[in-house]
Amino acid sequence: MIIVGGIFEVDPAQRDVFLASRHEAMRTSRAEHGCIDYVFGADPIEPNRVVLFERWETQADLDAHLARLRAEGGRPDGVQPLSASVDMYTAEPLRRD
Repeated sequence: MIIVGGIFEVDPAQRDVFLASRHEAMRTSRAEHGCIDYVFGADPIEPNRVVLFERWETQADLDAHLARLRAEGGRPDGVQPLSASVDMYTAEPLRRD
């Protein structure tokens, strides 16, 4: 499993607009092959912070997702972040059901 985690800094007055501008991207990404989770969410404590959380079944699934994003030209319209930090991790489940 591949986990992608990110932090986006945004103007607190624009955070709701930033999140709303990502709704379609979340819907599209969640429908992609191998996507387990894909969400942008407001940090409940820091008003200028948005958290990205993604889980993908395989690296190939994430690679296909990233290729689609590059082919579409990248960022959605709307508020752009002031800064962003995104990392990828390979993970094993703690338990299997």
